[in-house]
Amino acid sequence: MTDHAEKARRFLELHRSEHPLLLPNPWDRGSAMLLASLGFQALATTSSGHAATLGRLDGSVTRDEAVGHAASIVEATNLPVSADLENGFADEPSGVAETLRLALEAGLAGCSVEDFSGSEDAPIYDPGLAAERVAAAAETAHGGPVRLVLTARAENYLHGRPDLSDTIGRLQAYQAAGADVLYAPGLSRLEDIRQLVASVDRPVNVLALPGAPTVAELAAAGVSRVSVGGAFAFAALGAVVEAARELLAEGTYGFWERARAGAQGARAAFGG
Repeated sequence: MTDHAEKARRFLELHRSEHPLLLPNPWDRGSAMLLASLGFQALATTSSGHAATLGRLDGSVTRDEAVGHAASIVEATNLPVSADLENGFADEPSGVAETLRLALEAGLAGCSVEDFSGSEDAPIYDPGLAAERVAAAAETAHGGPVRLVLTARAENYLHGRPDLSDTIGRLQAYQAAGADVLYAPGLSRLEDIRQLVASVDRPVNVLALPGAPTVAELAAAGVSRVSVGGAFAFAALGAVVEAARELLAEGTYGFWERARAGAQGARAAFGG
């Protein structure tokens, strides 16, 4: 318990540095070990990357599968780990609280809960219910000897609702409900990110996207954390696609140039 509590304390402290916490998202035990060996200070799971390891699309993993996967990432290294717990695998606040209880049992240092409902008709929860869900998550996250770092996510920009005012209002409500970190994935314009950071009193996470501001620009804007979501997992799958196409179409083995770098990294990460 002491080690678990220390990891959670350290994870929150990493958000208070003058430089943003770079939070990579491993998709299995091996990738977690590899990323840890490269010098990252914390890790986070990716729901889409995890689903891909099962041959599924994002949103198709069960709560038990997600928590079990998160526990395996926790066991892989000594780093603090935060888990992508999607919408808490429940609509009602009580169900979200139960998911947070399982997250604590898994040894996590943090987790995220989003306001995407999964419903085609109403993809984003009503603001009142969304805040109640965060409050229930925060009560469980902060109610015991381990203070789990809770990230609350406003999903507007990923689901066709690029409304900055509503997104900021939601994150302000989630802050008031007890969230430790705030996150609006899909937000990528520097001026919008600056406005968000200035509007809240909690660390802000930004998702690394094509065309998004650099880490240095985000640091200057006051961003506390930068994560990559499923990008690393799909970059790895993209390398496999390129290698397979080369072998099938050309009958050549140029993919070994990249494979050597991967093998060297694996030996360094797994050899000890």
